[in-house]
Amino acid sequence: MELSKTFDPAGLDQRWYDRWMEHKLFESKPDNRESYTIVIPPPNVTGMLHMGHALNNTIQDILIRRVRMQGKNACWVPGTDHASIATEAKVVQMLREKGIKKSDLSREEFLKYSFEWKEKYGGIILQQLKKLGCSCDWSRTSFTMDDDYSKAVTKVFVDLYHKGYIYRGLRMINWDPKAKTSLSDEEVIKKEVRSKLYFIRYQLEKASSGSQLTSKAATLNWSDGNSHPAAPNDITIATVRPETILGDSAICVNPKDERYKDLVGRFAFVPLINRRIPIIADEYVEIEFGTGALKVTPAHDANDYQLGLKHHLEVIDTLNEDGTMSKTAQLYIGQDRFECRKNIVKDLEANGHLVKVEDYSNQIGFSERTDAVVEPRLSLQWWCSMKEMAKPALEAVMNEEIKFYPKKFENLYEHWMSGIKDWCVSRQLWWGHRIPAWYAPDGSFTVAETIEEAFSILSTHDSHLTTHDLKQDEDVLDTWFSSWLWPFEVFHGLSSQGNEEVKYYYPTNTLVTAPEIIFFWVARMIMAGFEVMNKKPFSEVYFTGIVRDKQGRKMSKSLGNSPDLLGLIDQYGADAVRFGILISSPAGNDLLFDEKLIKQGSRFNNKLWNALRLVKGWEIQPVTNGQLSAGNQFAINWFENKLNAAVAEIEKLFAEFQISAALKIVYSLVWDDFCSWYLEMIKPGYDQPIDQETYDATIELFEQLMQLLHPFVPFMTEEIYHLLKVRGESDFVITSKTNIGKEINLNVLNEGETILQIISSIRDIRNRNQIKSRDRLKLFSIRPLNDYTASLVMKLSGLRSIEEISADREN
Repeated sequence: MELSKTFDPAGLDQRWYDRWMEHKLFESKPDNRESYTIVIPPPNVTGMLHMGHALNNTIQDILIRRVRMQGKNACWVPGTDHASIATEAKVVQMLREKGIKKSDLSREEFLKYSFEWKEKYGGIILQQLKKLGCSCDWSRTSFTMDDDYSKAVTKVFVDLYHKGYIYRGLRMINWDPKAKTSLSDEEVIKKEVRSKLYFIRYQLEKASSGSQLTSKAATLNWSDGNSHPAAPNDITIATVRPETILGDSAICVNPKDERYKDLVGRFAFVPLINRRIPIIADEYVEIEFGTGALKVTPAHDANDYQLGLKHHLEVIDTLNEDGTMSKTAQLYIGQDRFECRKNIVKDLEANGHLVKVEDYSNQIGFSERTDAVVEPRLSLQWWCSMKEMAKPALEAVMNEEIKFYPKKFENLYEHWMSGIKDWCVSRQLWWGHRIPAWYAPDGSFTVAETIEEAFSILSTHDSHLTTHDLKQDEDVLDTWFSSWLWPFEVFHGLSSQGNEEVKYYYPTNTLVTAPEIIFFWVARMIMAGFEVMNKKPFSEVYFTGIVRDKQGRKMSKSLGNSPDLLGLIDQYGADAVRFGILISSPAGNDLLFDEKLIKQGSRFNNKLWNALRLVKGWEIQPVTNGQLSAGNQFAINWFENKLNAAVAEIEKLFAEFQISAALKIVYSLVWDDFCSWYLEMIKPGYDQPIDQETYDATIELFEQLMQLLHPFVPFMTEEIYHLLKVRGESDFVITSKTNIGKEINLNVLNEGETILQIISSIRDIRNRNQIKSRDRLKLFSIRPLNDYTASLVMKLSGLRSIEEISADREN
């Protein structure tokens, strides 16, 4: 077979992926081998392949291909997450385009549309992962709303409820007005924004007879350092959210603030609506912030809510669930909160209540899913108490029963787990796992796996009750409440307890994930593993870095700096893309992506192809007199030792998950040691044949290189593996057993280094003196050179002779 002059990746990837799938080479069944298991961080069914996915899944594929070739039973479980908020938003958008409102549908009708959408679009990202070369066991593909999986989620909720970990309570939560659902603290992204600080004057109620302000309160020293005359009937507060004054229940000052001591116990009136509110004292208030007087709005601020509880203040909710002003606000009813802000500022100014406005920088919470500004809101929700479950999960990481790579993430994990808060697990959506709580007409409720079980419990208190009287909770569970069961439930560990697969594959081995979900997912999986299975879910966690552009910015659609990953794969091939992503990815640190790195991967493939063309283009003849030349014998011996030394180094690097560094070792071994040196050492002269023994040894070394390189560059290595020699129908590099790595002869390596230094020095002399390669030089040596050294130096340096001279002559 004649090889093309240049390598063309077109069609190569798909051809080999189809062959692997046809022979079911990714599939795993329990047997007597040691298992090695990875569960994929399930991408959202709404997801499309991006650079973060490419990095994360390339690393997983490298790990799984490597252990498969080591003879272990490699099992990589793929799947998708139902992604409640994101998917419901997609379905609502799809329905809107059809002229259908969610509010016009029943829950059952909406879910029918949702499952139809999921079937049509939900598996796109899995198909894209195949283009990247991911060798998952696709027969095991899981989905967090599969029937068995859903039963497991319900069972865990019910069990935790009966253990006292799950409870229902009225508490301050994060509210996403766009998605109209609650969020956990971890789903709120804090961003620094430029805001306005509004100074608003509240009229004081007239003091009782004989009471008046002291001289100390005659002027108010504000945070700007200036003194402002204080009208005896006014008190001024500063706020960045003037629309919330409509829900004010009090004004609070610090009891040590001399400016306001005589105001404590008096009353003021909320501007525009004239609600009478008390002036209270609490050390929570910062004397130096603003005017030192704080408006208290218990329904719309977590800290204000705590003050409200402490001082028994009224809770006045002025916002609807969509972020518009409610009837309770009295004014601006139905206006969006930000539209209301503009209008209330105008009205405050017109009525003499606005003192001044200052520029102000502050942090605001945004919804991770919709990017809407999050509102604190008092709401009746379902909660999961985390403190007790966190203890074994924290201990497992701190005593390294579960190891983190890089180790630095242990400190972050310990800090969060030590101060862990209860988890708000309910979401006001329809798409997801519905909360298994059932309510009777009298308001009593119970938690049960089925309506029949709920009825048997509730009917004991009401003999007239029927199942038709029971209503299930409308809310669904937070998406992470299902994905924290992922490591064991993909093997039906709870829905089919004690089955042979979960015994064989669980605990899993390595989790590869991003540090930004260390709390969302990693910590919770560890807690669930110990709570439900009484075992850790995995032994190691490798945290990848964030993919950034050349300017250091995180890649995102909004910035337009995220490349078309599938387009890059089509242009350069998956191998080049994998190479480019990984070569610049130091363990646990962010990587700066540049398309030049993918082009470097493409050049690497061309180098491999040219090396193959060179070797396959040689004419072969039997060894003369049954012996190799001294130069060829040494070259083979030297490269075998270079290969063994590289394998030893790579083993150490993989043990510490220094995967990018391992690729660099292989890259240098192939490009420099094999292509640039070894092949030049054994290459026959122009129109000369190569002896059979050298050729066979070279083919074997080339094959071993393809085995070593295969986890990183799967398609090209499979192609070359099959072109090196005739293979059987079931002979693939992906399933070949690697037995590379023997004793290393340091003397041979040192001798080889000396030879390369001599050759490099001669070449350097040529370059510096502009001596053409065809001009043969004479080398004078002050010490004798053995046969193979002389042979290789002569051949690779373009010498006509080597003459030994004495040290005296040299002087």
